[in-house]
Amino acid sequence: MALLRGVWGALRSLGRSGAELCAGCGNRLRSPFSFVYIPKWFSSTMSCYPKKPMTSFLRFSKEQLPVVRARNPDAKISELIKRISEQWRELPDSEKKIYEDAYKVEWQAYKEEIDRIQKQLTPNQMISLEKEILQRRLKKKALIRKRELTMLGKPKRPRSAYNIFVSERFQEAKDTSSQAKLKSVNESWKNLSISQKQVYIQLANDDKIRYENEIKSWEEQMIEVGRTDLVRQKKHLTKDDIEES
Repeated sequence: MALLRGVWGALRSLGRSGAELCAGCGNRLRSPFSFVYIPKWFSSTMSCYPKKPMTSFLRFSKEQLPVVRARNPDAKISELIKRISEQWRELPDSEKKIYEDAYKVEWQAYKEEIDRIQKQLTPNQMISLEKEILQRRLKKKALIRKRELTMLGKPKRPRSAYNIFVSERFQEAKDTSSQAKLKSVNESWKNLSISQKQVYIQLANDDKIRYENEIKSWEEQMIEVGRTDLVRQKKHLTKDDIEES
């Protein structure tokens, strides 16, 4: 029932206008092709903007995450996502269709709202907007991808021996500014003997093993839920590959 209540709540909100859906959202407008910030002069044209709808799986994950976390308070985010992925796979097609239909309806409403907004722009404003998109497209796309990967529980990349040393010693440095602390820690690293550095090299190797194990499990989960676009190119396995291994 909680599942259905969450979906019906999302569907009910689709009937409201873009202004109601994004009250108080500020001076930014999302482009249908990329995520960009619009110059401040554009705030006089629009007082708010629509948000890009979440995919069906992300919608399900966001809804289920608090529930699964409450049942497993000590579990890591990767374990929580794994449990949610299993729930999604086991979800009947009839219930999955609710999420998929909600996404399609919201995406159509999103595109229509964007079209309506852009028709109000003057030619000069459109030129300025296109320049802004070209300048910020890659940066904003990377930021959105990073947030998505965090939500999906992608394991953190392994740290180098130097990074481990810095994180350990940075807070202990007596210098006041961050730049001075980093400089001090960097000098300490240079003065370490080979045997002292070996300790951190071993920690880095252990962290690399941790990452390889976690990323392999995570990529298998992403393949199972149809997100092969998030898997490393050389690791593009199929579901059949996973079942055979």
